[in-house]
This record gives sequence, C-alpha cells and structure tokens, in this order.
Amino acid sequence: MIDAARDGDDRAAIADIVRTFFAAFTSGADRLDALRQVFLPGAVIVRTCGGEPTVYGVDGFIAPRRQLLAGGTLTGFREWELSGRTEVFGDIAQHFCAYAKEGVQDGTPFSGRGMKTLQFVRTGAGWRISAVAWDDERAGE
Repeated sequence: MIDAARDGDDRAAIADIVRTFFAAFTSGADRLDALRQVFLPGAVIVRTCGGEPTVYGVDGFIAPRRQLLAGGTLTGFREWELSGRTEVFGDIAQHFCAYAKEGVQDGTPFSGRGMKTLQFVRTGAGWRISAVAWDDERAGE
C-alpha cells in the first residue's frame, strides 16, 4: 500500500533537488557547489549528445562547468526544466524531463533543448542523485 503523505514528501524533496540542479547552471552565479550536496559522492553523470558518451564523476563534471560559467566567454546562460515526471518506488526514484537552455557564447546568442534523466536513492540524509544522463536535440530532430 502506498503511503500518500510519504509519497508527497518524497516528490517534494525530489522536486527541490531538481530545482537546485537546474539553478546551478547559470552564468556568473557560482551555484555549482550546491551540486555536491545533492549528488552522492560516487554519482555518475553522462553526456550523450550524438557521439560517444562522456562519463563524469562529480568533481570532473563540476570543474569544467565552473570554468565555462565564470570564465566570461559564456554570458547570460541559464538552463531550466520545461516539463517532467517523477516516479518513486521505495528508496529509488527517477525524474525524466525536457529542458531548455539559452545564453551568449563568444558574442553569439544560442538556445537549445534536450532531455535529462536523474536517478535518485534515499540515504540517511535524504534523497540524493546517483546518476544523471542527458541528450541535446540536434538539428533536424
């Protein structure tokens, strides 16, 4: 039997983590350290985007994004969720969502969209991201 109150609390906690995740990707504001609080230390992050997947650990994922978001060549950047759904079963959950992004790279405005999947596990400290994977839309799709 599903405990509706616990399910609602779980979904709210996961929604907070998803908001923290997307809020980290904003140029000029250093919000990337917040990711360390929502990821498991051994989390896996995978970028697919049309070629061989690139697999990151938490530090390997954060470091180049910090340089990109704070380096001055990428301005006005932000990324946000368009729509998504969360499924919870016991101590595991997943959030699958569409997202958008926009910014100015080296003086040229750009925008894009894609899909992300975030996997969660319940820990003694609450829900944490165990894995993330994403794929950007490509021209003609």
